[in-house]
Amino acid sequence: MTARWRGTALFLAVAVLVLVVAPAALDPFRLGLLAKYLCFAIVALGIGLAWGQGGMLTLGQGVFFGLGGYSMAMYLKLHDAGPGSLPDFMVWSGVEQLPALWKPFTNPVFAIAAAVAVPAVAAAILGFLVFRQRVRGAYFAILSQALAAAFVIWLVGQQGLTGGTNGLTHFYDVFGRDPEDDGSKRVFYFVVALVLGALYLLCRQLVKSRFGRLLVAVRDGEDRVRFLGYNPATVKTVAYAASAAMAGIAGALYVPVVGIISPSLLGVVPSIEFVVAVAIGGRFSLAGAALGGVLLNWAQTTFSEQYPSGWVYLLGLMFILVIMLAPGGVAGTVRQAGDALARRRARTRPPPATGAAVTAAAGEKEVAAP
Repeated sequence: MTARWRGTALFLAVAVLVLVVAPAALDPFRLGLLAKYLCFAIVALGIGLAWGQGGMLTLGQGVFFGLGGYSMAMYLKLHDAGPGSLPDFMVWSGVEQLPALWKPFTNPVFAIAAAVAVPAVAAAILGFLVFRQRVRGAYFAILSQALAAAFVIWLVGQQGLTGGTNGLTHFYDVFGRDPEDDGSKRVFYFVVALVLGALYLLCRQLVKSRFGRLLVAVRDGEDRVRFLGYNPATVKTVAYAASAAMAGIAGALYVPVVGIISPSLLGVVPSIEFVVAVAIGGRFSLAGAALGGVLLNWAQTTFSEQYPSGWVYLLGLMFILVIMLAPGGVAGTVRQAGDALARRRARTRPPPATGAAVTAAAGEKEVAAP
């Protein structure tokens, strides 16, 4: 079986597992948790594109996740409040008139489009300003991390506009469905799973395209690419904007799945956790990056349930062991095991017969014939 068909078969097997087996085997609560993990897998997929394929260590994806999440949450709060009314947190904060920033979000189409476009445009502007100055490596990572910290400080300080520390929560109607209903949770799960699958196929096609090969070339030798006549800043900006758009989509899906968006989900620590998840899954593989997003958050839930007082240490130990024993992540380890098995089979396979050997064998058969 060729590598292409193996990849297709594996994708179909995962699709059956996610779309058929998981909904049948898990109760609504666990299915909702898995939907949340898949939201984080979308963010990890974008990081795999920017970091794994493009070499951009993005420590500020929480900003774009938050922009998408707040875009969706603003529409839901306005929809719950009704025409001419203010969201509940604005009433508590003493706001008397709907802020101009909120008015366009009364339209659901605008809110969904903003969840994708605003993070992408913000990343494109930042990338254009940063990459053209040839800022890269640790300097870019620190800059993106500072952006996440500044964004959280701004959110917390705007109580009447963003809900402050509490964020936006208590959604009672999500596109005509009760978010607490078990049937709604199943619908949300399938939406998230299908979006993740579509984005994975899109990213996979992008990586295999000419742009994807150019992106990898920029990662491995940016100066050489520049000498060949390409502009690495443009290539990196496009990849960074695509990664931000995926984070925005994940944030928009996270809001109806979990029912809240707050600054605590968007700061420096969550942004670092996204990168850690990709490192665990394998940053050079899109599938590995998405798998890491699920594994890390599943481990957080499992460890916190079993060991409430020490789960953070177990999570840190898991990360240390992966970095020490499997620096390529889960996907890298699987690839190495497959290569080792292929080499072993090649050594045990008998060598092909030469022309002389074939002629001699044919002669022996003729002599032996009556």
